[in-house]
Formats: sequence, structure tokens, C-alpha cells
Amino acid sequence: MIELYETQRAMRNMRKAAMQRGVIAILDVGTSKIACLVLRFDGVNGDVESESVGSLAGQSGFRVIGAATTRSRGVRFGEISTMGETERAIRTAVQAAQKMANIRVDHVIACFAGAEPRSYGLAGSVEIANSTVSEQDVARVLSSCEMPEFGDGREVLHAQPVNFALDHRSGLSDPRGQIGQTLYCDMHMVTVDASVVQNLLHCVKRCDLELAGIASSSYVSGISALVEDEQELGAACIDLGGGSTGISIFMKKHMIFADTVRMGGDHVTGDISMGLQVPTPVAERIKTFYGGVMATGMDDREMIETGGETGDWEHDRRTVSRAELIGIMRPRVEEILEEVRARLDAAGFDHLPSQQIVLTGGASQIPGLDGLASKILGHQVRLGRPLRVHGLPQAATGPGFASAVGLCLFAAHPQDEWWDFEIPVERYPARSLRRAVKWFRDNW
Repeated sequence: MIELYETQRAMRNMRKAAMQRGVIAILDVGTSKIACLVLRFDGVNGDVESESVGSLAGQSGFRVIGAATTRSRGVRFGEISTMGETERAIRTAVQAAQKMANIRVDHVIACFAGAEPRSYGLAGSVEIANSTVSEQDVARVLSSCEMPEFGDGREVLHAQPVNFALDHRSGLSDPRGQIGQTLYCDMHMVTVDASVVQNLLHCVKRCDLELAGIASSSYVSGISALVEDEQELGAACIDLGGGSTGISIFMKKHMIFADTVRMGGDHVTGDISMGLQVPTPVAERIKTFYGGVMATGMDDREMIETGGETGDWEHDRRTVSRAELIGIMRPRVEEILEEVRARLDAAGFDHLPSQQIVLTGGASQIPGLDGLASKILGHQVRLGRPLRVHGLPQAATGPGFASAVGLCLFAAHPQDEWWDFEIPVERYPARSLRRAVKWFRDNW
């Protein structure tokens, strides 16, 4: 536990050093693509460390000077399955982005999906030493949070203070400098499968790069796809990737829940490939150009040539109707959305004051998906594109780049986390269990 705390602190310090040099790379390791963006920070905001606890991105201070994507290899369900192939894919993306930026990059901040995230809500309180809240008091209250027994083989990925209260006043984002007797804190913690993180660390090291930070894709997608009001009032971001679907719930500008469904757009492609008996690349092309989930009367008459290179002329000249294609795609999309609904229900999403749902990620571009999603999820659904950031190429502004853009914002303005404070070792958190959702429903 202490070891992890130190690792995260070391990565934060590396990030600060990279910021002072003015250049850092962003690496989104996905199942279907690996994206690399090179960011340059201007002199004014060379160190963009935010002053307040829990402040979220304003997005000044950097521009994208290099961008590249490559087809992902060796990644399944958002987790590395073949080290050598993933290493080659990361090297390809990073080298292409460096070439475009015309600069060498040593430090990267990476995000990944999968790894079975679990959310916990923790609470702690301390008496203030001399009536004014100091940095040390914040460190003490964070370390007073009781740690859950999250089991062996798990690591803490995020541990963010999401709410402070001073005596009877709650909802403070930064209590430092304020006067009071007792300081209370609510913290949201996400744990993930440790081996997934260790594989990513190892793979980045093999590429001769230093890891200056890691984040969950579901978290960073939410930062970039949800507008400010949604983050404030309560909204869920559903990031439909290739191999997994990330779920994050935000409220009061903080993530308060994270989860992952181990299915995504690649599973839809696989169904088309099997249903139409075509190779995966052909199935992907058919899905992209003709796919959909809502059939109309016209779709029986719209014929699609499957194509193929088997050499069997009859087999390669087959056609299918669009209605048949939708009939193959819809059940899998419904299955993914039903699973997402089950996770949102388990999270108590219905109890939030606002229940907006935003779909993003590459697989969210299937025509008619928003209509089907609002039927299945039972809430207002909109399609989200990532925020615009300076210098981002047009090709990287679609929903498939939500996590990469969110990671840029995370790099420039990270939210304060537990390891940003000097926590004395003897104050290391005790351990007991308290799951996230009931806690935020009761406390907010």
C-alpha cells in the first residue's frame, strides 16, 4: 500500500518535471487503436499544477503539436495480452507523433480501459489543530479515511477527495485557510487489477519511455465528453470502446463511481463476421458504412455487397440486406446496454438529482444508437464528442478520441489525489469496508 503511494507520488513528480521542460506525451492504450498525442505547454502555465483541491480542467496552457494513431495489437478487453505486439504498436504511435511534433519525448501519461475497476466511498474526520485549516490538516483528514479490504492483487488507481465539510458547512471544494473546529472529508477511491497496471508499466518501460501518470479511461472520457453543467449536476459517461465499455458517474465535478463492461464494438464486428461469414476487416468495413440498430421498411430493399477475397466468385459476390445486418448487430448492442443499465442501477444512479447519460467512444457512432440507448437505459441520452483542444487535428476530434483528449486535460490540470499530500507513514489509513454508492447517496 505504502509502495503504491510512493509510486504515484514519484509519477506526479515526474509529471511536474516534464511540465517544466514543456513537453509531455499522452498515450491511450485501447483494444482497437493506440493513440499518442504530444503536448507542448506554454511558458506562462509551464507548471499547471492547480492550486485548489479538486479543481477540474480549465483547458488553457497547452497545445497538441503531434498526433498519431495505429491499430492496436496484443490488447484484449482493454488489457495487454501480448507484450511484444503491444510494445511494437506503442513504439509506432509514439514515433509517428514525435516525427510530426519534430521533438523527442521521454515522459508519457497513459490511460487504459478494463482492469475491472471497483469504486469505494470513504469518509474521515479530524479536529483542526489551531482553528485554521492547513495543508497538514488536509493530509491528516485524508489519512483518517478508513481503507476498505479490497483484497490481494488489487491496486489503488485513483483516490480523490470529492467533498470537504468544516463543522456544519458541507460541499467545500477546498477548505484550506478556512476557520473551524472539525474537518470532514469524503474520498472516492478506484481500485483495479494490479497485474494490468504492472503490465502497462512494464510495456511503457520496454519502449524506453518514463510513465509520468496513469488514469482510468472511463474517468478521462468523462472529463472530456461531459459539459460543465453535467459534471456539476450529475451525469453518467458511457465510453463504448472496441474491447470494453467504460462507465463513470460524475457529480459536483468529481467522479463518484467507475466500472467497466467487458464488451465493446469489436464484439459487434465479431458477430457480423460470423453471421455473414466474412473476414473481420470486411465485417468492420460493413459495420462502419452500413451498420445501424433501428430497422425501417427501406432496409429490406437496401442491399450490401459483402465482398471478400476467398477466390470463390459466388461466395465473394454475395449480397445481404441492411435489415439482415441490423438483425445481427442489434442483439449484441442491446446486450451491452442492458449490462450498462445493470451497473448504473447497482450504482444508485436513479437517486442523483440529474440523470443525463452521455455516450462516447468509437462504437457510439453506430446510427440510431442514442435512440436505442434511451429506451434501454430509461434516461435522456446524448452523443458526446470530446472538448476542442488547441492544435488537435480534425481527424482526432471524434468520439473515438474522448479518452485521449480527456487525458490531455488530466495531464494539464490533474485533480488533487491522496498522494499529492505529505501523509505521515504512521497515519497510514486503517482498513474497513464501505462501498461507494450508498455513501454518496446518503452524504449528498
